[in-house]
Amino acid sequence: MSDPVLLINVLLLLLAIGAALAAMWTRDLLGAVMLMGIYSLLLAIEWANLFAMDVSYTEAAVGAGASTILLLTALTRTGTREKAGPNFHPTALLTVLVTGAVLIYGTSDLPRFGDPLAPATVHVAPEYITQTVGKVGATEATENDFGDHVPNAVTAVLASYRGYDTMFETAVIFTAGVCVIIILRPLAGSARRRTAGSKEDA
Repeated sequence: MSDPVLLINVLLLLLAIGAALAAMWTRDLLGAVMLMGIYSLLLAIEWANLFAMDVSYTEAAVGAGASTILLLTALTRTGTREKAGPNFHPTALLTVLVTGAVLIYGTSDLPRFGDPLAPATVHVAPEYITQTVGKVGATEATENDFGDHVPNAVTAVLASYRGYDTMFETAVIFTAGVCVIIILRPLAGSARRRTAGSKEDA
């Protein structure tokens, strides 16, 4: 393999797959959480290597950071060992295979990576390069700032659809955090029972 960048991408992807498989097979829940954190970190490096920096930051912050903290918090309530059970679930395997097949089939209509004639390159990218997205007229308040254009292509992207995308991503993360807090909060009745039991023991 002569392309060193492609080699690094393949190695990162193989390591991520290995971490995901190890997380699925281990019955040590603490080890599984750590492996999933490693998986997210490897993906964050992969996205950065593909120059998808916004996705890389999100994966590192949410996947390797916030999700790992939430799962570790959950382990303080559930224990660190998985209960014995069947290792093979035919329904789950069938669901994964069908979903994977649909996703792979969907990629057949996508343009090749880096294709200069891809719709995004032909119709969308020129708007970002010319920095006309969200363009406003120059006024006294802005003429000493950015004038009548956004400062760079990244800001042009963030000023268009990415702003809405990030807003709803934040809403999803906030909702997930609220749900985890609700699930992990101690019930008032069980707290009173523990308090009463400790008093009786005393």
